[in-house]
Amino acid sequence: MADAPAFQRILLKLSGEALQGELGYGIDPVTCHRIAAEVAGVHKLGVEVALVVGGGNIFRGLAASASGFDRTTADYMGMLATIMNGMALQEALERQGVPTRALTAIEIMELAEPFIRRRAVRHLERGRVVILVGGTGNPFFTTDTAAALRASEIGANVLIKATRVDGVYSADPEQDPGATLYKELTYVDVIQERLKVMDSTAITLCMDNAIPIVVFNLNVEGNLRRVVMGEQVGTVIREVSDAD
Repeated sequence: MADAPAFQRILLKLSGEALQGELGYGIDPVTCHRIAAEVAGVHKLGVEVALVVGGGNIFRGLAASASGFDRTTADYMGMLATIMNGMALQEALERQGVPTRALTAIEIMELAEPFIRRRAVRHLERGRVVILVGGTGNPFFTTDTAAALRASEIGANVLIKATRVDGVYSADPEQDPGATLYKELTYVDVIQERLKVMDSTAITLCMDNAIPIVVFNLNVEGNLRRVVMGEQVGTVIREVSDAD
């Protein structure tokens, strides 16, 4: 069927900065509800949706570590920030009428269920959006790695990374107007060329588990739906590109 989604189960990786909108810090309710509406639209297609959200709009562990914080402490503080963002997304999604469950790698029973792989999969099968927070539950791992790990655990068909640019470029397009947008890349291309997409651990996890990655611009309305429907949006990273 031509109008059927290209993916049955997706993992959407959101940065914490995606939630701050024009505020520059914290959570912008308008932006949060706009993102929730995009996710709700994909959910209505019958797609099983899991989300991993970062915490950089509230606290960045790596930056704090560079400023003198103990790295382990700083990373745990960053994980707590992801839980706050997850709660905001859960509230926004439920206002859209989407059944949602938050699962955390750091146990906070009053706020979210502990992450258990089988429980997460069961929620997805029952039509609930699953928000995965707390990173991996361990310091020294990014939320990109958490996204790749959770995508592997739940058997996601694709890892979709939302950004504020149109995909993966040869250089930072906000700094270099001449940067080239890649439509297709292989995992090895990303690692060898040190492209700033996701950290190497995340890329390697996706490569080992044959999970394609789509990097796209979340700020363009309808882009998430286009990705899910299989349209050419952003950059696709997989084992072999169509150009090979």
